Amino acid sequence: MRTAAYVYTGWHPIAERDESFHPGFTEWELVRSCTPRFAGHAQPKVPMLGEYDDRDPVAFGKRIALAHEHGVEAFVFGVFWCRGKRVFEAGLDDGFLGSPQGDTVPFACMWANRMPRRVLPVRRSDTQVIDPSRTVPSDQDDFVQFVAMLATNYFHRSNYVTVEGRSYLSIYDSTFLIHELGIAGARAAISAARRWLRDHGHKDVHLAAIEPNADVLPFVREIGFDSVTHYVLLPDWKGPFEQDYREYAELRASQWQSFGDASGLPYMPAVAPGWDASPRGADFGTKRPDKYPWSPVITGEHPDLFAAALQRARAFRSPVSLDDPLVLIASLNEWSEGHYLEPDERFGMSWLEAVQ
Repeated sequence: MRTAAYVYTGWHPIAERDESFHPGFTEWELVRSCTPRFAGHAQPKVPMLGEYDDRDPVAFGKRIALAHEHGVEAFVFGVFWCRGKRVFEAGLDDGFLGSPQGDTVPFACMWANRMPRRVLPVRRSDTQVIDPSRTVPSDQDDFVQFVAMLATNYFHRSNYVTVEGRSYLSIYDSTFLIHELGIAGARAAISAARRWLRDHGHKDVHLAAIEPNADVLPFVREIGFDSVTHYVLLPDWKGPFEQDYREYAELRASQWQSFGDASGLPYMPAVAPGWDASPRGADFGTKRPDKYPWSPVITGEHPDLFAAALQRARAFRSPVSLDDPLVLIASLNEWSEGHYLEPDERFGMSWLEAVQ
C-alpha cells in the first residue's frame, strides 16, 4: 500500500487570472491576507518555508523531495483540461518534471475537470457554488484526446504510477462527467480511450472515480471505472459551521467500506489533515453564507490526529481487493483550502512527520 498526495499546481500566475484580477495574481494573496473569523480560528496559514512559484524546478523540487523523504511515495497532479485548453500545466511540466526529482519520484494525474475561479475571494452569496463558466464539457472524442495527451506526455515515463500494471488516472468530478455523457456515453468514451491506448502501444489505464454521488455510485463499475476514491472526504458539507477533526475523521473512516460495497469496486481511502477554505471567501462576519467557500471549517486539527487517520487508512482493506492500492492524501499544498502537508509556522514539520 503506497501513500500518495494530491498536488495543486495553481501557485503561479496565468493569463486568465491576470485578466480577471491583476498581472501576477496568485492565491498566495488570499492565504496571507486571511484573518481569524471566529474565536480560536487558526488563520492565516503561514508556510514555514515561504511562498513559492511552482514553475520553479529548484524551489518546487525541494518541496517534492522533502515530502518524498518523509514517506509520501507518489504525487497525483491535478491536470486542468477543457477541450484542448490547459491551465496551470507549468507546475507539472516545468516545476516538477523540470526538477531533479522529475525523473525518479513517482507521479500520476487527476483530471481536474473544472476551470479555475475567475473571482477570488468570492464576494457574492447569491451565485452558484459552481459557476457554469467553470464547467468542463466533454464527449467521446474529447475524452480520447485528453487520454492521448496524457499518454503522450506522461504515461510513458518510467516513474509514472501504475496500479496492477496499468497507468493510474483519476477523475475529480466523476459525477459531472457521467451526468453529462450518460451511462452509455461514458462507457463508450472510456472504452474508446482504452482502445486508443492499446492501438498506440500504451499500457491500459486504471481509472479511479473520485467522489461519485449516490446516484451514479452503483453504475461506475458498469461504466468502466476500476476503483473509487475521494479528494477531500472530511467535512459534512451540510453540517454545522465548526466541525471537530477527530469526530469527522473517525466518521469518514467508518464509511469507507460502504463506497466499496455500493460500487462493487475497490475503494482506496482518502484522508486530509484539515479543511478551511476561508481564504477563498470574503469575510461576511456572522452573516456568512451557508455554502462553499464559507462553510464548514474543520477545527481541532493536529498532526497526531492526522497520523491516526493515516494509520486507519493504511489498515483498511477494501471489500473488493486490489493488489497494490493507494492511500490518497488531500493534499500536499492546498493552502487556500487548509489541507496541506508542507511545513507551516503553527506545526512546523509535524504534518510530514505524521506521514513518516
